[in-house]
Amino acid sequence: MTSTREPAAAPGEPSDAAAPIDASTVTHADIERHLGTSSLDGLGDRMNWLRAAVLGANDGIVSVAGLVVGVAGATSERSAILIAGVAALTAGALSMAAGEYVSVSTQRDSEESLLERERRELRDDPDDELAELAALYVERGLQEDLAVEVARQLTEHDALGAHAEVELGIDPDDLTSAWNAALASMLSFTLGALLPLLTIVFAPAQVRVAVTVGAVAAALAITGFLSARLGYGSASRAVARNVGGGLFAMLVTYAIGAALGTQIG
Repeated sequence: MTSTREPAAAPGEPSDAAAPIDASTVTHADIERHLGTSSLDGLGDRMNWLRAAVLGANDGIVSVAGLVVGVAGATSERSAILIAGVAALTAGALSMAAGEYVSVSTQRDSEESLLERERRELRDDPDDELAELAALYVERGLQEDLAVEVARQLTEHDALGAHAEVELGIDPDDLTSAWNAALASMLSFTLGALLPLLTIVFAPAQVRVAVTVGAVAAALAITGFLSARLGYGSASRAVARNVGGGLFAMLVTYAIGAALGTQIG
C-alpha cells in the first residue's frame, strides 16, 4: 500500500503546512488590542497618492532631463537650454495634472455609480442582499451558518460598507479625491523637473551634461528606493528600473540632439 503522507520538513527548513489554530487561546483583550490597528487602513488611498507622486516625480525628472540633455547635445547656448527646459516643465506639469484629474475622476465616478446601485438594491430587496452577502462569505471559506450570522451582523452595523468591501472592493469612506491627486501629480512633476533643469543651466558648460546625468541618476535612485519602501516592494528592482530607464532616455535624446545639431550646423 502506497502512503500519501507528505514527507516531514527537514530540521531548520520552513514547512508549507500552517500551524494548528487554537481559537480558545484568543482572549477579549487580544481582540481589543488589535482593533483599529490594521496595517492596511487607508492603503488604497495611500497607494493612489504614492502612484501619483512617484509617477509625477519620475516623469518630471526623466522627461525634462531627456529634453535638456538633447538640446545640450545640439547647442551650447544656455538660453536655448533654459527656454526648452522651462517650456517642458510647464507643459509637463499641466499635462500630468490634467491626466491625473481625468483618470481619478473617471475611477471615482464608476465607484460612486456602483455604490449608488448597491444602496438601491439594499433598499429595494434587503433579504436578497443579505443572502448574497452570506454567499460571498461562503465562497471565502466560512460555513453556511456562520456566513449567515456574519452577514447579518455586518448588515446591521453597516450594510453598504459590508457589500462594498466584499462585493466591489470599495471603501465608501475612502474614495480618492481627483483634485488632490491632480495637485500631487503636478507638484511632484515640477519638483522632479527642477533638478535636471537647474543642474544643466548652472553647471559649467564643459561638464553640464555629465553633472546632469549624475544628478538625475542619484535622484532616480532615491525616488525608486522611496517608492519601494512606501509600497512594500523590492528596493533594488525599483532603483534599477528607475535609473536604467532614465539613463537610456538621456542617452537616446543626447544622441538625437548631437546628430541634429551637427546636421543643422
